[in-house]
Amino acid sequence: MSETRIDHDRLFKELLSTFFEEFVLLFFPHVHEQIDFHYLSFLSEEVLTDVTAGEKHRVDLLVETKLRGEDGLIVIHIEHQSYIQSSFSERMFIYFSRLFQKHRRRILPIAIFSYDAIRDEPSSFTVSFPFLTVLDFRFLTIELRKLPWREYIRHDNPVAAALLSKMGYNEDEKVEVKKEFLRMLTRLELDEARQRLLFGFFETYLRLSEEEEVRLRNEVKTMEEKEAAKVMELIVSYEQKGMEKGMEKGIEKGMEKAKLDVAKRMLAKGFDADTIHELTGLPLETIEQLKP
Repeated sequence: MSETRIDHDRLFKELLSTFFEEFVLLFFPHVHEQIDFHYLSFLSEEVLTDVTAGEKHRVDLLVETKLRGEDGLIVIHIEHQSYIQSSFSERMFIYFSRLFQKHRRRILPIAIFSYDAIRDEPSSFTVSFPFLTVLDFRFLTIELRKLPWREYIRHDNPVAAALLSKMGYNEDEKVEVKKEFLRMLTRLELDEARQRLLFGFFETYLRLSEEEEVRLRNEVKTMEEKEAAKVMELIVSYEQKGMEKGMEKGIEKGMEKAKLDVAKRMLAKGFDADTIHELTGLPLETIEQLKP
């Protein structure tokens, strides 16, 4: 899949909003202990305008919740970053200040770095003089490529399963990573919708070649019989869904081509665009483009 066609922010937002508590528990257990997850509300999308740069930025995810034993509300801001940006920590501070100005609540900022390069990302933004530190803004960070994937396969956590696809594996380990993902998926026993979300997320970032898929099946056969049967059932199920989806797309393309052929013949026979639009359902703009 082409990199430019992947809406990284949407994928991460969907994953984290569906499994928000599991995300916090996995990466920030000390934060999880303090949050009252009985009160949880996802706030509407925020669009922040950078007047100086003339740009608009969308805040990825805002969650309103409470701390245990406290009445006041807090806001958790999660920002996903799929590319390297030298001024990212400054941007995090700008987001924080704008959000604080609007909500007037304590805000916990979290940044997730998912690009493939391995580098040390800052977790603070400082403004200082030799005689005074004016600002020392800090935020929590997760650098996915630095995470050793093997340490997460024993977590019965859906976020861990999905994010195996973005952790620190090498090319030779791809088959093993997918095998462990499938094993985790069978243990989680999620409903079909959530299972599909995890599978779709994983496959977006880690896709095996045909040869690697054959190796995967052979490795699954060496697993304990009952587990192997569950994993193989999962593989076959998603292969069938993929084929059905492909067939549906093929049928849609075929129907569209047939409509275009009919429209061309009608134009050749002198039918006007409005009549063709009414009979075929094709947009008038498309019909005009078909005219010789």
